[in-house]
Amino acid sequence: MIELREAVEAEYPDIIALTNRAFREPSGQAAWKVETLVGGRRITESLLREDLAAPGARLLIWRDVDGGHLGHVRLDAGPGGAWYLAMLTVRPDRQDGGLGRTLLAAAEDYARARGGRRMRMTVVHQRPELIAWYQRRGYALTGETQPFPYGDDRFGAPTRDDLYFDVLEKALG
Repeated sequence: MIELREAVEAEYPDIIALTNRAFREPSGQAAWKVETLVGGRRITESLLREDLAAPGARLLIWRDVDGGHLGHVRLDAGPGGAWYLAMLTVRPDRQDGGLGRTLLAAAEDYARARGGRRMRMTVVHQRPELIAWYQRRGYALTGETQPFPYGDDRFGAPTRDDLYFDVLEKALG
């Protein structure tokens, strides 16, 4: 059994550590699961606090029955039933078992239960395998793009100069 709930401040250090490990440290993971296009830390305490200070922002955490941190996701409730999903993170040793799919569906259910009609996200364009993973779960490219925040150290150190984000969206029905 997996427990889904809003994270509390005491869990932030664990959330930050797991996010940086899952996003930036290969440790035997398939290349498409690690952001090799950006070095440095994926998240810091100050960035996490800034993100969560935004209106409608929340951080959901998943724990197993023994209390082990399995993963987490940030959700932002927006106008008109639009929600934004970011930082979907699964513990590296629990990837490839369908947990990411389960956690994504739980995040969608959470938003839907609170009036969410669609879920949006951004994914680095140069990560086609990750975009394809979300497309297999019903997300579609909107045709919109957003610039990568070059020069903002909070987002890490890009390893190339052509990065940008694609916007994906899914109707929550």
